[in-house]
Amino acid sequence: MKRTIIAILFLSACFSSCKGYLDIVPDNIATIDNAFANRNEAEKYLFTCYSFLPQENNVYENPALLGGDEMWTYWPITTLSRLPFEPQDMARGNQGKVYPKFNYWDGLVYGKPLFRAIRDCNIFLDNVDKVVDLDPSMKARWIAEVKFLKAYYHFYLLRMYGPVPLIRTNLAIDATTEEVRVERAPVDSVFQYAAALMDTAAADLPLVITNKTSELGRISKPIALAIKARILLAAASPLFNGNNDFSSLKNKAGDPLVNGTYDASKWTKAAEACKAAIDACAQAEIKLYEFDTNLVNVNDTIRREMSIRNAFSERWNSEVIWGYTIAPGTDIQQQAIPRLNPAYPGNEQTYGQIAPTMRMAETFYSDKGVPINEDKTWNFADRYSLRTAVSAEKNHVQEGYTTVGLHFNREPRFYANIGFDGGLWYMQNGTWKVQARSGQSQSRKAAFGYSITGYFPKKLANWKFVIQSGQGIAIERYAWPIIRLSDLYLMYAEALNESAGPTAEAYFYINEVRKRAGLKTVEESWTQYSSNPTKYTTKEGLRAIIQQERTVELAFEGSRFWDLRRWKKAAEVLNAQVYGWDIEQEDATAYYRKKLLFNQRFTAPRDYFWPIREYNLIVNPNLVQNPGW
Repeated sequence: MKRTIIAILFLSACFSSCKGYLDIVPDNIATIDNAFANRNEAEKYLFTCYSFLPQENNVYENPALLGGDEMWTYWPITTLSRLPFEPQDMARGNQGKVYPKFNYWDGLVYGKPLFRAIRDCNIFLDNVDKVVDLDPSMKARWIAEVKFLKAYYHFYLLRMYGPVPLIRTNLAIDATTEEVRVERAPVDSVFQYAAALMDTAAADLPLVITNKTSELGRISKPIALAIKARILLAAASPLFNGNNDFSSLKNKAGDPLVNGTYDASKWTKAAEACKAAIDACAQAEIKLYEFDTNLVNVNDTIRREMSIRNAFSERWNSEVIWGYTIAPGTDIQQQAIPRLNPAYPGNEQTYGQIAPTMRMAETFYSDKGVPINEDKTWNFADRYSLRTAVSAEKNHVQEGYTTVGLHFNREPRFYANIGFDGGLWYMQNGTWKVQARSGQSQSRKAAFGYSITGYFPKKLANWKFVIQSGQGIAIERYAWPIIRLSDLYLMYAEALNESAGPTAEAYFYINEVRKRAGLKTVEESWTQYSSNPTKYTTKEGLRAIIQQERTVELAFEGSRFWDLRRWKKAAEVLNAQVYGWDIEQEDATAYYRKKLLFNQRFTAPRDYFWPIREYNLIVNPNLVQNPGW
């Protein structure tokens, strides 16, 4: 926004003092008329509107990957680390208002300038009618895409900053100083505006992308409806619905920017939006992914694991509703995968340095499909005791290898999502052993490029990744799922439970996700194995189940970072210790000691929202800062 204001002020000043000069447009200088002179030029402008989409598959641009508690790294991070310093510094409670990290308001410190993106969307909408050779149906589709993007950018800012200015139209070039000093709008207004734009866009978007050669990643009707569902789910959630922690946040006129009154109907609207999106996905034949064993002959254990892993990292699999395609996403795979192939120990192109925390390792269910601290058959008290795998356990743990009880008798998603010392890592070119104690293949070899916890996020690496001789690697790229069907199913279950309590329909959609993961239904698992067998029968109990189900199913995708905030649980969860194993040790007894990595800090309510850069408050006195900053 600052850039918008400065640009407008600068142009206004020039216009008044140099009017005669500006009457002449120099040759070879692009103008708005040039940009919309024909279809080809207009399409370039359309792609400019797309170009601002945050790079979700990059640890440098997505604060949700390393800014929360799902994954951790060694510290300090140096220029040799091939890692950004900022997200882990933010996870350590060190955000700031002078130079905020991931500043998507201004486009600074790995943030993209989303207000500039909105301005470009408005320019497109204002001028697309000038294109003389654009087919009306194609024009309607392009307009719908840009309306979607405009709504998405507003939502992205809202999720970070809370109330933000609504930029329905661009300011005139001769706008007064007071007119460019825009105000933040109440969060309910921004939610309503973004959701309404999504509806308008969906009406003119295709159900499926038919040109799969060059248009995958473009916006479709299921995408618009699914993101609308995500918007309304956020609007209904405790952070934005009935939250009085931000009662002091008011604009200059004294009007509140966050409504403190709880509105139950927001959950109903979210549920309706989720169901509409699910129906559209069904029409578009978007369905939960299952690994095709006709292509590869594997046993049932591997097939299940690959159905889980590939639902995220297989190229354009059947479950992806919207995939990010603008950047290749190879770096995130290199960050995730360790030196799997012991034949090439000198290959430094796999870093294996974004490490799942022990908290995440403990969050996955037992093999009975319930939390490990609730499972009556699972030895929770002895989970850190050593145990050696026997033949019957060789599908998940190396036979004869000693590791901890925590790694035994876990649900299939644990083995599909996490690489651990003593575990196995199936790839297209073979099954690799993970051994991470000091001196072993996946242990620390240098000052950077190692897992600080002893865990690796297996699901982020495509199964066709190949480590070659020298510094060679072959990477199968995939479109990072911004939203996929299992996410939408769990959103729907959550909205149903909050609006009407546990229902058969809510159970159905949770159980669909669990069935793909190889688990019994919620009703069966809790009744048979949980120490709290009726937990799923109450709204509060099912809420806890859904929240853990989301954390497990969407682990390491960046979902938990935002979920903890909208559930208003970040202050409870992110003020805790972060642990890993003692990775510098050779002996199993010494290695498997819990090691404190950091005492995490989250200051509430301050850290629920980003700070607005202090400079912006000076430039625009109509802006107000978020509480605590």
